[in-house]
Amino acid sequence: MDNPFSPQRSSSPPTERSPSARGSVPLDQRLKKGRSVTLSPVMPGSPSGCSTQPGPSPEAEEGEARLPTAVCPALLEKSSAMAENSAVTVAPTAAPTMLEELLEITAQSLVRTEVAEHYEVIRELGRGKYGHVMLVTHRQRGTPMALKLLPKASTKLHTFLYEYCVALSLATHPAIIGMFGIAIESSQYYGFLYEPAMHKDLISIIKPRDGIPEPAAKHCAKQLVSALEFIHSRGLVYRDVKPENVLLFDPECRRIKLTDFGLTRPKGTKLKLVAGVIPYTAPELSNTTDAQGVPIDASMDAWAFGVLLFCLLTGYFPWEQSLPNDPFFEDFMLWQETGLEENLPRHWKRLTAEAALMLRSLLALDPAKRGPVGGALCYVDCPWRQDEGHSEEAAVKP
Repeated sequence: MDNPFSPQRSSSPPTERSPSARGSVPLDQRLKKGRSVTLSPVMPGSPSGCSTQPGPSPEAEEGEARLPTAVCPALLEKSSAMAENSAVTVAPTAAPTMLEELLEITAQSLVRTEVAEHYEVIRELGRGKYGHVMLVTHRQRGTPMALKLLPKASTKLHTFLYEYCVALSLATHPAIIGMFGIAIESSQYYGFLYEPAMHKDLISIIKPRDGIPEPAAKHCAKQLVSALEFIHSRGLVYRDVKPENVLLFDPECRRIKLTDFGLTRPKGTKLKLVAGVIPYTAPELSNTTDAQGVPIDASMDAWAFGVLLFCLLTGYFPWEQSLPNDPFFEDFMLWQETGLEENLPRHWKRLTAEAALMLRSLLALDPAKRGPVGGALCYVDCPWRQDEGHSEEAAVKP
């Protein structure tokens, strides 16, 4: 007999907020909520990270090496909050009919219950701005599950239903989190249940200034390409590619799953940037002055995917903001436009020529010329990092 509480593979992932260039910021330092922080450059191996002191001017002294921002939870927490508030829908396009129908059906079939009636809370798995995720077990069956809870006081019912239904509609894919098909409403929360990931998320294994082992990075790349292509095939743009949204089911990343679909929107939806720019923000959205907004496209996911791969391979963000006034982005633009190896930014020189070509395609400044996420698969059989015996200044030809 089938267990009614076993994960149902549908076509949409649940949304979860995992606790989620100029300065180098260690991975183990976090931002305290409400504090304004300036990131100051730190040489690799030196102690420090997020600083409340002003950083140096963008114009480094002649001969002075500038380093991009090391991947760290502090900046990621800041980036996550900014991402959640950075763009607003200006002109929504019609969602797929199936999704609309699923929203209506789910609204009528919400299970009204208190969490403690049917589930035993084991521990907290993660907490974000809009809610938290608990590891629970079903009181009768003992099935372990992840329960995402969103406060009703700050969450619109439609927002909750949209996130849940998108997750449910995508959950059939093996690299997208599995859903149990249960949405609940308690006196204080909306919630839904999905399969728990007991090995945390991708950000938990990224070493600042180093990244993750190359085989693990390639495992991640292949699975994320598959998941993103599946999402795009459904007429959707994920819009939230980042390490916190990649859940691990083993330490070597042989099995990972994409989660958190609160920002996912139909292709063509017009968005307008209303807050700060983060490393994953595509330049066409960062630089827009169009009051009508920018129609979103799969190329925006390709850009964020390229930034994620750079983080995995180096332990750094390539820049803090995809804007010309960011010195590291300025260096990158020069290399993108000229293709000259002498213009290759310093921290890109630890990559092989093949890896640099892969990222150069995913991070094309013109979205019309940007390579699709699937283009990364052409490079998975090539080395991505320079051998230790190679100089960091080794040539990387465009």
